[in-house]
Amino acid sequence: MKAYVLKGINELIKTEVEKPVIGADDVLVKVMAAGICGSDIPRIFKTGAHVHPLIPGHEFSGKVVECGVNAKEWADANVGIFPLLPCMKCDCCKEKQYQMCKNYSYLGSRCDGGFAEYVRVPSWNLIKLPDSLSFEEAAMLEPLSVSAHAVRKAVKGVNKEAFVCVWGLGTIGLMCVSILKAMGYNNIIAVAKKKRQIELANKCGVSASFCVDINSADAFSAISELTNGNGADVSFECVGRPESAEACVKISAPGAKVMFVGNPASDMNFSKDVYWNILRHELTIYGTWNSSFTHEDDDDWHFVTDLLNKGKIDKDILISHKLPFDELEKGLHIMRDKTEDYTKIIVTP
Repeated sequence: MKAYVLKGINELIKTEVEKPVIGADDVLVKVMAAGICGSDIPRIFKTGAHVHPLIPGHEFSGKVVECGVNAKEWADANVGIFPLLPCMKCDCCKEKQYQMCKNYSYLGSRCDGGFAEYVRVPSWNLIKLPDSLSFEEAAMLEPLSVSAHAVRKAVKGVNKEAFVCVWGLGTIGLMCVSILKAMGYNNIIAVAKKKRQIELANKCGVSASFCVDINSADAFSAISELTNGNGADVSFECVGRPESAEACVKISAPGAKVMFVGNPASDMNFSKDVYWNILRHELTIYGTWNSSFTHEDDDDWHFVTDLLNKGKIDKDILISHKLPFDELEKGLHIMRDKTEDYTKIIVTP
């Protein structure tokens, strides 16, 4: 089969490899769509992966074409794939909090993933797709579930009329905005530095007056004015930089919640004044990096599958590029070199 194999840092080779051999509890998935994650860029070009050689790609969907003897019920199913492979033995796994597993593996970063024609997947990691859901939409289930996990955790018990700030409108930030709107939150303040990101926030339903372009406006003054001087009740840091992390603390109302979502681009440090702000305003600080997948109707994966199936999330806003599998490297370079504006880049056979 054809696959993109990462042999070392900046050594991604499209080549022929053996088709995976499945076990009794596994299925063989023919990949029908795969998304490029922001984390794939440093993994491929800068830091390398946990193991080499490796087939990257952890955002993908496909069709089951072969089943192990214990997974026959998945025959011919269209599926999304939860890429985290939990150990099932640690305390977190025993509590079904698999996203916090202490000894996990991961499709596309610790074992072979979706930048290939076929992938071996444990049947436990599958979610069946509704007939109305496209493979391109299903390839976004992973980042959408990550965003939903952050949103649902942070806004639990929060009034729908609360002021919610999303700082950073890359792919995950925009998905957070989309999910907040789908959940009925109206006072969303979207902070970005690119004109196109502001435009996309508008398309997601954020009013122009609640969009803050930090290139042309002072974000702190704008947010203070929008919130009647109180600050945001909930804020999401979706950039992963010290200055935006501090900003989310500084713009928060007393008693507010701050959710850190962005993968860190560097060491994250708080100044003394910002730390005092956390103490004096009794802020609640959260962190998240993954999503809940428990096979229950209320986990994050079923939640976003339902939103997509009901048309409450607009895939056309989130997917900026659709490329053939042979042009995967073009998509990677667009994201690495930022030669074009993008949100989610999807490759298909």
